[in-house]
Amino acid sequence: MQAAVAALHAQAPSFAATDWPQIAALYGELYRRTPTPAVAVNRAVAVGFAEGAAAGLALLDAVVVEGFLAAYVPLHAARADLLRRAGDAPAADVAYAAAIAASQNAAQRTDLERRRAASRSGLRV
Repeated sequence: MQAAVAALHAQAPSFAATDWPQIAALYGELYRRTPTPAVAVNRAVAVGFAEGAAAGLALLDAVVVEGFLAAYVPLHAARADLLRRAGDAPAADVAYAAAIAASQNAAQRTDLERRRAASRSGLRV
């Protein structure tokens, strides 16, 4: 299933043309078989692109409540992006701050800071 997800990403001629419904379905099946928090985050992101930010947030909020990934940068970054896309700029800013604080990677922090600044100014990230 992970290879199928990778293939769908690789075959997409552009980000906009990515088959998000298929990727979300694959992550749904992967989560059914391997219900790890990291798979849950990836599933929420895919659902967020396939069905909208609110649908992705609903799944991601369940992961946040579990608390297993409190220091997991991708969780906070995904939540920030979904909140931004849902129109909740203040909450997105808090999530970006959490992602930046959790990151130990300078390049990753720089990218997250860029995304946070763009989100604050209303630009598409």
